[in-house]
Amino acid sequence: MSTVKRRVLSQEFKLSALKRYAAGESGTAICRELQIRRSDLSKWCAHFGREGPEGLRPAGRPRNPHQADALDVVAKAIGDKLGALEWIAANPNKRAGFLEKAGLASIGDGPDLAILFERLLSKRVLERRRALVILASRRGISPRLVCKLLRLNYSTYRRCIHVFDEGGTAALFASRRKRSQKSDDEVIKNTLFDTLHQPPSNYGINRTTWKMADLGRIMKEKGHPVGQNLIRKIIRTAGYRWRKARVVLTSNDPTFSEKLDRIQSILANLPPDEAFFSIDEYGPFAVKAQPGRSLVARGKQRLVPQWQKSRGSITVTAAIELSSNQITHFYSTQKNTEEMIRMMKVLVGIYEEKKRIYLSWDAASWHVSKRLTEKIEERNTSGIWPVVATAPLPARAQFLNVIESVFSGMARAIIQNSNYASVEEAKAAIDRYFEDRNTYFKQHPRKAGNKIWGRERVAAKFSPFNNCKDPRLG
Repeated sequence: MSTVKRRVLSQEFKLSALKRYAAGESGTAICRELQIRRSDLSKWCAHFGREGPEGLRPAGRPRNPHQADALDVVAKAIGDKLGALEWIAANPNKRAGFLEKAGLASIGDGPDLAILFERLLSKRVLERRRALVILASRRGISPRLVCKLLRLNYSTYRRCIHVFDEGGTAALFASRRKRSQKSDDEVIKNTLFDTLHQPPSNYGINRTTWKMADLGRIMKEKGHPVGQNLIRKIIRTAGYRWRKARVVLTSNDPTFSEKLDRIQSILANLPPDEAFFSIDEYGPFAVKAQPGRSLVARGKQRLVPQWQKSRGSITVTAAIELSSNQITHFYSTQKNTEEMIRMMKVLVGIYEEKKRIYLSWDAASWHVSKRLTEKIEERNTSGIWPVVATAPLPARAQFLNVIESVFSGMARAIIQNSNYASVEEAKAAIDRYFEDRNTYFKQHPRKAGNKIWGRERVAAKFSPFNNCKDPRLG
């Protein structure tokens, strides 16, 4: 089998080709005469632009640094957009031999020349390129080479020359007026928003929300044809965004305002020797593999069986003290009045130094039972601190119960995406979550809610604007 010996081209051979190319000679003619491929000449240009003459040495041989000859900087312009042409312009005498050999004209002198050289040092690439175009054209460098080195369109090159000839450097470097854009047309904007502010049904469209295609069609019918991208731009520029409606709960309690005003009044005037608690239950929830977001490899998906055998169930009864952000909790077997009486006794024991404690909960039947009321009155008639008072929330106003926000954060942190082996393991995780939370807020009493835990729906404070309960968590 015959093999063709590879042609090895010397560094001097490649340099001579680049010098002819930099002088303005046709690349096709050079390649035809030297019997080289056009891609080879382009590759040599790239190598020279990155490494200088050393990039042209034959492959496999050591590359020893040495001084470039008189045309090295000119050839480097093929790889460097600005460097060599700036050098040609800024050093008119240093390469006099090459300029004379290439038949390049002189630039001349005058006030404009000083401005052109000054613009070569500008921070703006646009100004540097315009100056290079004028200087290179006055030196006699071919437009084709200038456009190639600076990656300019020939029409841009001709426009720079024309503007300079007509008005000098003042016109060349003058700031261009911004063209009026269609998105700034007040008539189009007013027509678009007039359409957006009306329901689609007004235009015979069987939808409750607008689509871009429908907007474009209606605008065209009104005599203002615009594309969907322009519609998006106008809407975004005006500060509007497509947002999903926020789901909120609504209380139908006729005494909503009175109950809310009382709670806000208590919190606004709460002295240090009193405490206010939001109380509720979480659960019961089954201990089993729970769905949730998890990090998985590409093409993989975590699967959770729909039907599983439960390892047990847990109900957490908890109270949060709003001034200190501390959680008190225990586990219940049922949701009933006995558990609320138990919570009252636990809180009375922990906060025995307080003069008064307020218990706030929703309108569940076991929260407002007669037996609970009797136990509270019995406690208060004993004359022992703290006195227990209630501040019930309005009916169907779970969104005001701050403990719901804590439950949502707990669920996202340790319940979702979990697969505890037993009830005891799940309880241990819950205990640790509340313990870590209490420890943090003892050390940072001014920070609460999503400032650190990041998973609670709202900050752990009472506000009529809160939506503490996550509807997805039941």
